[in-house]
Amino acid sequence: MRQFKGLLALTLLKLVARLPLSVSRALGRGIGRAIYRFEWRPCRVARTNLALCYPSMAPEQREQLCRQRMLHMGQTVCETPRLWRQPSAWLDRHVTAIEGIEHFESTLERDDGTIFLVPHQGNWELVGLWLAARTAMTSLYEPPKLAPLESWIKGSRERSGATLVPTNARGVSALLKALKSGQAIGVLPDQQPPESGGAYAPLFGVSALTMTLVHKLLQRCNAKVVFCAALRDRGGWQLHFLAADPEIHSDCEDTAVGALNRGVEQIANLQLSQYQWEYKRFRSQADGGTSIYDR
Repeated sequence: MRQFKGLLALTLLKLVARLPLSVSRALGRGIGRAIYRFEWRPCRVARTNLALCYPSMAPEQREQLCRQRMLHMGQTVCETPRLWRQPSAWLDRHVTAIEGIEHFESTLERDDGTIFLVPHQGNWELVGLWLAARTAMTSLYEPPKLAPLESWIKGSRERSGATLVPTNARGVSALLKALKSGQAIGVLPDQQPPESGGAYAPLFGVSALTMTLVHKLLQRCNAKVVFCAALRDRGGWQLHFLAADPEIHSDCEDTAVGALNRGVEQIANLQLSQYQWEYKRFRSQADGGTSIYDR
């Protein structure tokens, strides 16, 4: 049964990858409307997170933000297969603007390596593809749960030149090796790590278990850190590059992870409706209390 589900999902991905961008986005908005209308789990989680992170925001404003987020979530799901299968020239034509390009260009002049931090904002897959086409890039990769999808997805992500490594000790060693060779790595900084790889720090005013990987890498190299995002617009996507808070280089772990979370907030605030609020970001609590999510 699992094999069948994997093959079915792969067939759907390949079909969606053939759709024009405008059609895939329209399909995604339709899916998002259904998720909001029937209050499926992504909608409920987003509503919980928004209430937790923005308690002073008017309830009707939070609800509107939740609805908008579901539309963007659906578009991300439906447009990404097409992104994976397009050449770099297609991606370049659909990048409508680049803000903070100087932060990216400055990384090309360094020999100390660069950590590109790509929060789950807009379409983070586009950021990885765009970067890998311009600089040697190594990123962590966790295979999908459905095995038939792995080869197609991994091959699609590597088409632009990226090197994908597993999310284990071997993968972390590969990241450090790339940095010490003066190359770039990509990290999604707002995923919840295991307890052994995280520390609690404020995120949108809420204590969140936050990865210490970036801090540990920076303790062993002098890499530059840049935050990135690709925000959806009518013609494609706008790329944004932001310099990290200097405190991310602090020797103090708590200070460094706090700076990392402030960078995530800065990226999310570019357009709140495009941030991944449907992720159970606060499911672990420092006091070991019960989950804030219904299930």
